[in-house]
Amino acid sequence: MLSVLRNRTYRRLFTAQVVALAGTGLATVALSLLAYDLAGADASAVLGTALAIKMVAYVGIAPLISAFADRIARRGLLVAMDLTRAAAALALPFVTEVWQVYALILLLQAASAAFTPTFQATVPDVLPDERDYTRALSLSRLAYDLENLFSPALAAALLTLVPSGLLFAGTSAGFLASAALVASVLLPKPAPVEERAGGPYTRAAFGTRLFLATPRLRALLALDLVVAAGGAMVLVNTVVLVREVLGRPVGDVTLALGAYGAGSMTAALLLPPLLDRVGDRAVLLPAAFVTAGTLALLPAGLAAGPDAWSWPALLAAWLLLGAAGSAVLTPGGRLLRRSADRADLPAVFAARFSLAHGCWLLTYPLAGWTATRAGLGAAASALGAVALLAAVAAVRLWPRTDPDEPDELEHLHPDLAPDHPHLAGAGRRHAHDYRVDALHPGWAAPALTARTRGPRNAA
Repeated sequence: MLSVLRNRTYRRLFTAQVVALAGTGLATVALSLLAYDLAGADASAVLGTALAIKMVAYVGIAPLISAFADRIARRGLLVAMDLTRAAAALALPFVTEVWQVYALILLLQAASAAFTPTFQATVPDVLPDERDYTRALSLSRLAYDLENLFSPALAAALLTLVPSGLLFAGTSAGFLASAALVASVLLPKPAPVEERAGGPYTRAAFGTRLFLATPRLRALLALDLVVAAGGAMVLVNTVVLVREVLGRPVGDVTLALGAYGAGSMTAALLLPPLLDRVGDRAVLLPAAFVTAGTLALLPAGLAAGPDAWSWPALLAAWLLLGAAGSAVLTPGGRLLRRSADRADLPAVFAARFSLAHGCWLLTYPLAGWTATRAGLGAAASALGAVALLAAVAAVRLWPRTDPDEPDELEHLHPDLAPDHPHLAGAGRRHAHDYRVDALHPGWAAPALTARTRGPRNAA
């Protein structure tokens, strides 16, 4: 897995990701404690609303940025967004009202909505080999997991020395370090995108249309909803579970979040060889049902009371949710890369970023407001039902015959002129590695052709 770090550009990008995520992890803990200081037992509602605002920024901004992906210098955009995030984080310790938290979260997450999909779409260009890219995806997932594991531990250590508000200074430092690392490398230019009529909004919508027209990606969206259901329970309600239900000290909030990260990290380390043997579908679908099952067990544990709903049981549940979420999130980039041409990767990554965070936009307020008004057991039941329905939908949406290589589909082009370059040497009915694009606006109806693959043809 670590062999991809021999690539200097990717090594610096990965380091930038790690330090930025470390800062983000500190902010996650600090935001939970800030919400508790401002709202007490209603902290779940404050966190649920703040995180919903984050999702609104992600859903609305990411597709628009992708529409200009071939017109904006990637390095300049990434550095500018890091600097914006650093400034917003520095301001958070000075808030005294809940609405001020919401305003700063909106600014910080709007910058993240521009940064993250641009960063994700850059990595396949830096590492064009499929195996290298798979290893990079696992490393990226590992970086997120290290945030969930070590950032809470670091926060716990820092809280013994400094007030919680100063954790936001660590967040800002992480973003500044990320900006410096990104500025130190030359990034590949985006592939030119074929001009589409209708302006930037039409170009932004293309990525979503590509995503929703591809069967495996529709299933991936359902799986993203499963992950959002499990993750929302953890991120929104951990502070109330630990402090109010179990009556444990503030440092145990970080330990519970660390258990979630430990499960995710373990899965990320085990996934690359597993994916090589069994493929994506055989990993992602079972992980979805593990999430649904874990959420379904939580209400029974909560109903039994704090004596039965013990601290080790909470840690075990969070460990399982972290592992199952990682098993869905890590291979997702492989599915995107397989389903889009290089020129369309920024659009499809931004579409996935936006649509997936639309799932979190549903689950964050569901977790926070249901817990506040009806109790934590009701919140877990509601999220478990969402996860189960989404897991069943993913099974139905993802064809069993879908291979783990680009799909060589036979299809017909009745509307293209006989001399169109796409038909050269092939005719109107032909087969190639099929992806939705300007010439292939929908998924081909015929079944996969069974033939030996030669060099990949352009779709």
